[in-house]
Amino acid sequence: MIKVDEQRLLFLLNTEQMSYGIGVSSKGHVLHGHWGEQVQLDDLASLFTPYYHSHFDTEVEREREEYTDWGGLIFTEPALKVTFDDHVRDLQLIYSSYRVVGNHTLELTLMDKHYPLQVTLIYQVIRQLNVIERKATIINNGVTAVQLETVQSAVWNIPALEQYRVTSVTGKWQEEFQVQQQLMSVGKYVMDSRRGITSHHANPWFAIDNGTATEQQGAVWFGALAWSGNWKITVEQSIFHHLRVVGGIQDFDFSWQLAAGEQFETPTFVGGYGTSGFSGMSRVMHEYHRQYVMPEVTKHTVRPILYNSWEATEFHVQIEEQVALAKKAADMGVELFVIDDGWFGERNHDKAGLGDWYVNRDKFPNGLGELITQVNALGLEFGLWVEPEMVNADSDLYRAHPDWIYHFPHRESTLARNQLVLNVAKPEVKQYIIDFMSKLLAENNISFIKWDMNRAISEPGYMNVRPAQQREMWVRHVYHIYDIWEHLRVKFPHVAFETCASGGGRIDFGMLRYAEQAWVSDNTDAFDRLKIQEGFSYMYSPQTMMCWVTDSPGHANKRSVSLAYRFHVAMTGALGIGGNLNKWAAEELVEAAAHINTYKQIRTLVQQGQQHRLQSPRHGELTAIQYTSKEADEAVVFTFLHAQQFGNSPNRLRLANLHPSVHYRVEYVGLTDEQAAFTMSGAGLMQIGIPLTLGGDFDSQLVRIREEIALLLSRKIV
Repeated sequence: MIKVDEQRLLFLLNTEQMSYGIGVSSKGHVLHGHWGEQVQLDDLASLFTPYYHSHFDTEVEREREEYTDWGGLIFTEPALKVTFDDHVRDLQLIYSSYRVVGNHTLELTLMDKHYPLQVTLIYQVIRQLNVIERKATIINNGVTAVQLETVQSAVWNIPALEQYRVTSVTGKWQEEFQVQQQLMSVGKYVMDSRRGITSHHANPWFAIDNGTATEQQGAVWFGALAWSGNWKITVEQSIFHHLRVVGGIQDFDFSWQLAAGEQFETPTFVGGYGTSGFSGMSRVMHEYHRQYVMPEVTKHTVRPILYNSWEATEFHVQIEEQVALAKKAADMGVELFVIDDGWFGERNHDKAGLGDWYVNRDKFPNGLGELITQVNALGLEFGLWVEPEMVNADSDLYRAHPDWIYHFPHRESTLARNQLVLNVAKPEVKQYIIDFMSKLLAENNISFIKWDMNRAISEPGYMNVRPAQQREMWVRHVYHIYDIWEHLRVKFPHVAFETCASGGGRIDFGMLRYAEQAWVSDNTDAFDRLKIQEGFSYMYSPQTMMCWVTDSPGHANKRSVSLAYRFHVAMTGALGIGGNLNKWAAEELVEAAAHINTYKQIRTLVQQGQQHRLQSPRHGELTAIQYTSKEADEAVVFTFLHAQQFGNSPNRLRLANLHPSVHYRVEYVGLTDEQAAFTMSGAGLMQIGIPLTLGGDFDSQLVRIREEIALLLSRKIV
């Protein structure tokens, strides 16, 4: 997978369908050569010559550096900016050596021309997925400290295209993961977060194409950053029509004192290339997510169907009512019962109790064990909501440790959602969280934790350390959260975790190393969720995407939609129920049980199959999503009509990724007339399509496609 020309210092990283080329210039700069279709090592030889334009642009070839330092005559977005102990701020990195590890990892070592600062660029090739994981390690080999001011994970150089289009997601609370596309001009486009978490407003990934790629066709270059705190991705097009993407830890209000002998390792930044459009990109990243990111202990299991009692009881949690809800949930076929906020401390509203993680004895006189025993007796597992990084001013914890929050002297701490953020960068705060969570999980038969984080970090005072280290808190907070989750996952391997931050505020490949699932948005309106879930699916696996069925009309838009429509939308990911079952009519409970039974039959296909976005909710009135098995012997299609006008209705829908010569049985789930099932070849399904009978507003259909049994058996015999 890795080829090296030692004499000419050329490096070629190959996957099954992609080549990534690097070379060293005559001046010792490590430059990018090629990223795209496969080429030969010798093809790189002529790509690293100097390019002089004028005395203002003397080293234009340095725009293609693999890791740009801030020094000399280079003025592009830097990957590394430092200040040495003698106050020199000029960095000049030159190639030093290379190492190949196991034919899948390339390490390129760069050294400053004068100072003993070493940078190792690490490339790990994942051959079958056509992606490369990149990161950098900065090592201080000197005897004095170096101050890091910008330290990015990687620079991705995009080959010359007629034009460049950037695809990303933006949003806000209740409107996360909204896909946006824009053509680049000369200058910079910056995606970032300064909130201490990944954020609702942007997500750390990018996709670049020439403006013509579709869901199913076209070349796309893409990358995703695995970091759960402040981050930044800068897309920069120069006047020389070169595009580069620089990404890593946000350098706003960041500084890191790298002491003598210490090293700093950046987050992983994975990048890939493919020619099957944006759906092809997503299928690659879903597989990457499943194989290389998900917790090992649960990556091969489907997510259980859960019921969360929040909307039924809110803070008024009582054991008798919880048991009654659990009984209704179990009768529907639910597998996991979860209590949300309100079970602990003096938590009767959102103004008190956060930080006091003991069971409220007025609500649970005999502790959680009594409830858990009854829930387990119904055949359900038990889960719990926590928010360990937060504290209310009205809490025993805050009264005992008012210095445990992020704050500045002489400044009033701002309340948001009536709460403050604990200084998790402090070792004693980190240990407090580990201790109470360990006690909670050790004393109770809990199989699931929903970990929330309902407030961005502000007033980021970290005053108990030296001034040179105070801006490290943004990174140390994330490091300690990772440490806590790692500790709990090792100690309690049977417990699954969900990442939540007022919805989709902390979802990325860093956090998803520890979380089986993600709460994508507090907005559970089924129609809104089509766009939210589409944007999520661009980078992250549906296996992780938690989707609830809640009451109608919903709180976000007061929109009324059918129970079937709500279930079909939620069944495109990991299914959950969040409605107030006490208000559901008997016939609704029966219908819900039928939908749950159907989902159990198809959830392996939905959660672990290959997704094809056939029709986007951003274009037209029809949304259609297909999930296909890897063998293409089975598929399921969800279709949604938003609104019918002028008597028009969708006619036929062409499917994807089936065997052309194989015949499939097509079944419309829930229909009983002769139109409910028919047989058609894979070629017909892909070229002619299936008929749709959607009509009215917010109508939906679920279609199952399975290879004919007789033909399947004959193929196996052959």
